[in-house]
Amino acid sequence: MTFRFTTAGESHGRGLVGILEGIPAGLPVSAADVDVELKRRMGGYGRGARMKIESDRIEWLAGVRAGETLGSPIAMLVWNRDWEHWQDVMAPEADATPDPQGRRRQVTRPRPGHADLAGSLKYDRLDARDILERASARETVARVACGAICKKLLREFNIEIGSHVAELGGVVAHPASPIPHPVNEIADQSPVRCLDKEAETEIIMRIDAAKAAGDTLGGIVEVIALGVPVGLGSHVSWDRKLDGRLAQALMSIPAVKGVELGLGFEAARRKGSEVHDEIMPGFARATNRAGGTEGGMTTGEPLVVRVAMKPISTLMSPLKTVDLKTGGPAQAQSERSDVTAVPAMGVIAEAMLAIVLTEALLEKFGGDALSELKRNVDGYLAQVRARTPKGAAS
Repeated sequence: MTFRFTTAGESHGRGLVGILEGIPAGLPVSAADVDVELKRRMGGYGRGARMKIESDRIEWLAGVRAGETLGSPIAMLVWNRDWEHWQDVMAPEADATPDPQGRRRQVTRPRPGHADLAGSLKYDRLDARDILERASARETVARVACGAICKKLLREFNIEIGSHVAELGGVVAHPASPIPHPVNEIADQSPVRCLDKEAETEIIMRIDAAKAAGDTLGGIVEVIALGVPVGLGSHVSWDRKLDGRLAQALMSIPAVKGVELGLGFEAARRKGSEVHDEIMPGFARATNRAGGTEGGMTTGEPLVVRVAMKPISTLMSPLKTVDLKTGGPAQAQSERSDVTAVPAMGVIAEAMLAIVLTEALLEKFGGDALSELKRNVDGYLAQVRARTPKGAAS
């Protein structure tokens, strides 16, 4: 079975569509399963006015009947409520009487750090709105919708995914060890999705200060998957290595500039004896410095990924740029924006992790129906248990 997903839509267009293909038949799903994830994505202290306008909910377009997936492509639609204020700007039809100056709300002063300039040159556009509308993180609504279905499938195999903010605006959180489970039940109670109350207070103060200065803040989110079986991914080819696939998926999130698994860059600073995870009786690991992967495959330990997001490129105190029409110096355009979206990025990262793990699960075990997939997984786990000394769980 082929697994793939894609999205369509612009930030201020009519709506956003997510299409997910390869989910087996028989998975119980409801709109509420998806909507709860969309609501989580909209949260977080430091979000802008757009989140007060939108109230994201999906409409099923295809692939679900009587509360179960059909095995056919799943299509979901999320309407943009703000469309009513942007119809003349984003209308797909040509204007009956075109204005020589072009449509209103043009963007001719590209923002440093955004796709505006490179996209305008690549696609030969004079109005960067043709670029930024798709490059906007609003597109991730559809990713989160697809990720929600994948999360539902993974839970059928006791795989749980959560996240928390590890750093924001230069404030490093120091949560209790081990991280509580389920992490989202606790992290979502914090306005910045942080597990450290002292750090939470300081982060909120820094967000307020950045807002007053017309600036933005970035940060780091830790994403954790528990219950992942050993052996997802493969060592045999570069494009099948799970850690590489995770890095690509997570780096595709707007404004993400770095991805680490386990110790990540810290592993380069330590001796080998301080990096590798010793194997104990029953094939358990004494530590999990590798973050749950070895040789491009899962080890059966928790999958731990850290994702770094730069500050958002739309500043209320704009940086210097050049006007696309005149070629002269200018101040960058200011679109409505967030001070920070790091807490929301964690929810998006959960979705992307879920999508990659679902692909890897289906790749290894196959199955057109959920019942068939479960039989295949059960058989594999029985094989692993048989290989485990003294019958200890892997």
